[in-house]
Amino acid sequence: MIDFSELKKVYIIGIKGSGIIAVVEILHSMGIEVTGSDTHEKFFTDAILKKLGIKIFEGFSVKNIPSDIDLVIYSTAYRADNNEEFKFCQEKNIPMISYPQVLAELFNRKYGIAVTGTHGKTTTSALLAYTLKEVGVDPSAAIGSKIIDFGSSGLAGQGEFFVIEADEYQNKLALYNPKAAILTSCDWDHPDYYKNFDEYKKAFSNFVAKIPKIGFLIISGDSVATNEVARACQGEIIKYGFQADNDVIISNFQFPISSPTQSNYVQKFNLFYKGKNLGEFTLKLIGKHNALNAAAVIAVCHKLNLDMEKVRAALGNFKGTSRRFEIIGERNGAILIDDYGHHPEEIKATLRAARENYRGKNIIAVFHPHSYSRTEALLQDFAQSFDDADQVLVLDIYGSARENFGNVSSADLVKLINKYNFNKAEHLPTIKAAIDFLKDKIGPNDVLLAIGAGNVNEVVENLKQ
Repeated sequence: MIDFSELKKVYIIGIKGSGIIAVVEILHSMGIEVTGSDTHEKFFTDAILKKLGIKIFEGFSVKNIPSDIDLVIYSTAYRADNNEEFKFCQEKNIPMISYPQVLAELFNRKYGIAVTGTHGKTTTSALLAYTLKEVGVDPSAAIGSKIIDFGSSGLAGQGEFFVIEADEYQNKLALYNPKAAILTSCDWDHPDYYKNFDEYKKAFSNFVAKIPKIGFLIISGDSVATNEVARACQGEIIKYGFQADNDVIISNFQFPISSPTQSNYVQKFNLFYKGKNLGEFTLKLIGKHNALNAAAVIAVCHKLNLDMEKVRAALGNFKGTSRRFEIIGERNGAILIDDYGHHPEEIKATLRAARENYRGKNIIAVFHPHSYSRTEALLQDFAQSFDDADQVLVLDIYGSARENFGNVSSADLVKLINKYNFNKAEHLPTIKAAIDFLKDKIGPNDVLLAIGAGNVNEVVENLKQ
């Protein structure tokens, strides 16, 4: 247990991380002096650190580390064998703790609401944090991406609620003790860590088992796997979805009418909570998957007895998170969209939303597979994820920090996509190759989506005029 009242100076290795920045803001709000280091690369977090007046070092060196620090917090990307600062602090026996561990320390002391699941957790946790803030309960929050409305991924609130995006990778879920949770989905992922689907589901089951009897779990009721996981929960279980046997039912769903840009449309739906009509809700976010995310947030707010009219207004105003169906701009009249989807189910949901919103347009997907193990384990599923795209351009696999080779290639994926849809896919090895290929080919009838968890966003950023 950390006694935060005793901490005066904290040093953070990897201070620019989109999750870590929330912890930085919270510690800063407590009056703790925070400094840290990271790479020279620029992130949205640079502006936040500058605004807070926090001193950072670009590049890692033992010379950066102050002599009088009380605690070192580190990103899980760094270890003694790949970071000299980490190694030095370890050798000097300076107290050290990982980012997920310190987040858990902060979260577990409050009324913690965790949003977890394979897909949708970033948008859902961001929407919940934004809604709670707009309703006036002053929450804290730590989200894995920039919330457009805040310009940050975190909130340092003084209220009792703390919302986190709870990542299942490496079973970080074991650290958190939620009072309530949302489980958005459950489809096997992270095959480099979870050897099979049963192992993956077990991590979620163990997590929801920690919710106390007086707590509650909101689950996607239309999924067999989430229902299976929910059996471990001893608190109240509330199911949301489109099917009639849910507690929270989405009805009269209306896709937005196609528009040149995302700025002026809304999609609408009605919501019934255990038979009671809560009325119509509007969303600026696109797609049925986002109506589901909103339904989960409404269910939490209803359970907490919050003002539903304020909730309704907040949902209608929320602009979303970066890299989640984010419209970047245009080139030659073509609409450019960036999306973080890196699992077959996410790709399907993103392309389905694009197809529904941009009817009659030519949908082009530039896909950047993320990690060799995921691509290999889910190769057949990936190959069948692009039904709603007219053309697919596949970049070389983004190995990520934890893998630099594997048993499959992007050429294998292209071959398999073309087996189901003749000549739909093409292999372009690099981001530059994709930019060169597209820059003069796209026009007013095209919608181009850069899809992936790596740096595929550079394609649309570079094409933007």
